[in-house]
Amino acid sequence: MKSRLTAKEWLTAIVVLVVIAAVAVPMWRTHQLRVRRQEASDALRAVQSAQDDYFGKHARYADEGQLRASAPQALSDKKLSARGYYQLSVSKSADDLTYSAVARVVPLEGEATDTRCVELRIDQNGRRFAVDADGVDRSADCWK
Repeated sequence: MKSRLTAKEWLTAIVVLVVIAAVAVPMWRTHQLRVRRQEASDALRAVQSAQDDYFGKHARYADEGQLRASAPQALSDKKLSARGYYQLSVSKSADDLTYSAVARVVPLEGEATDTRCVELRIDQNGRRFAVDADGVDRSADCWK
């Protein structure tokens, strides 16, 4: 005996697939954004570690050029995070006793940009900051 699916059964199967896709796609996108944000925080922690090492040796913080020369894994010549999702920059005070490392989202062609965690920052005290596309503080959301 051959059993054939009825139109009602086909329709039910299609509805189930659509519901699964409607749930899975946003979850995948959220996962991708978390992975990318983790890349930014890892890069900023590497800069922080390199700055701590530099300060221990020189009693001052490094600028971008000095940081690249002393710790190339922390700040590459391209000033991008490992996979290129964030642009990195470091600025220091005139007295060389404070710094701020910033990771900004690089807009990718053909992809929706992360508007919730557009910029992540860390300073010499390890304080973490983050803002969204509107400049609203999202530190608690972005630094997990």
